[in-house]
Amino acid sequence: MTLPNAPRGRPRDSRAHQAILAATTELVTELGYAATSIGAVAARAGVGKDTIYRRWSGKAELVYEAVFTQAEAAPAPDTGSLTGDLTALLEALIQEFSTPAATAALPGLLADFAADRELQARIRSDFLTPAKDGLAPMFERAVQRGEANPGLPVDLVLDTLAGAVFFHVALVGEHPGPRLATQLAAIVGRGIETR
Repeated sequence: MTLPNAPRGRPRDSRAHQAILAATTELVTELGYAATSIGAVAARAGVGKDTIYRRWSGKAELVYEAVFTQAEAAPAPDTGSLTGDLTALLEALIQEFSTPAATAALPGLLADFAADRELQARIRSDFLTPAKDGLAPMFERAVQRGEANPGLPVDLVLDTLAGAVFFHVALVGEHPGPRLATQLAAIVGRGIETR
């Protein structure tokens, strides 16, 4: 008899999960997004293709998780100030968008996202929403310190931060200087500070 909330089948092997993500990042970096296939990832990770398809809907979702969730997985910055927290968050985003894997993956991922509404919804629900929720305490602390007003549109602020980094690093192709995170944090911080 199976309990109603008991997971079915064998438990997921975290080593296999990490091997798949690492293989994906390596292949995207070496071959580019278009030439990376689930079969090649499976072979490099030492797993079957079915193992991958049980965890991800396809290549786009797999590549997104492998390449663009490191900054999301980190705890919310807590430097003691809103500007410091924003700077730390922006530094992590800049680093993530500047990797060779990110540069190689973005054009193909954007095309796949644009063509698939279900994929967009999965990325939003499985990755983006939890990441934003994880950053909410950073803004709650800023409100408690009097640096930001209650009711701050956190989603919009986070979209603004990620959008600025994405545009500057990924679309324009600028190599971020050492002051980019500090400059963006100051601009956004001034825009949302308590008046």
